[in-house]
Amino acid sequence: MKLTNKLFAECLGTFWLVFGGCGTAIFAGGSVGFLGVALAFGLTVLTMAYGIGHISGAHLNPAVSLGVFVNGRMSAKEMLCYWCAQIVGAILAGALLFGLVKAAGMPVGDFAANGFGEAFAGAAGYHQINMWGAFAVECVLTFVFLMVILGATDERANGKFAGLAIGLCLTLIHLISIPLTNTSVNPARSISQALFADNAWALPQLWLFIVAPLVGAALAGLCYKMFDKK
Repeated sequence: MKLTNKLFAECLGTFWLVFGGCGTAIFAGGSVGFLGVALAFGLTVLTMAYGIGHISGAHLNPAVSLGVFVNGRMSAKEMLCYWCAQIVGAILAGALLFGLVKAAGMPVGDFAANGFGEAFAGAAGYHQINMWGAFAVECVLTFVFLMVILGATDERANGKFAGLAIGLCLTLIHLISIPLTNTSVNPARSISQALFADNAWALPQLWLFIVAPLVGAALAGLCYKMFDKK
């Protein structure tokens, strides 16, 4: 498969993840609640896993690409290209969502951005977790997410159900962490929303939602190698 085809697929897939997941949070979060938003994110990954998985692997997430690279399943050059495509797709989705918010006459507000502590002060259903707690949550959940992805896509696994396992895992991850950090486990998703959010904490806290998922993903890529040892 040509790299350009893979990059287009990653751009499209990440666009869908942000548009579907964050769009649900922005426009319907008050109606569907945390469960509905969690399902929306899981469904975006599930649908794209079967839609473009055979083209690019449907990473849709720089952390996933890093974990796959560390595990030895892709080159550094390809990983960096994936990162660019994923971030572009996420920002395009964020820009479209921003335009729709304006067109609907809605306040931009948090714009489904990630955060911790004071970022969600007064927000119903959220807990003001501190920086270290937020880092731990994002790192650990990304680690588990990558272990599921690497396992489900292992050549020894039943690949027919990989998309289902990955989508449901992301749903569960959101159920755990939406009330804590608004759930990132995906630097591209975090970047796209922080750029447009009307929240003074969104950009200053963005570093955590880039670093923590990448650390968790890299650790998973290394740890999964244990299962390859005879």
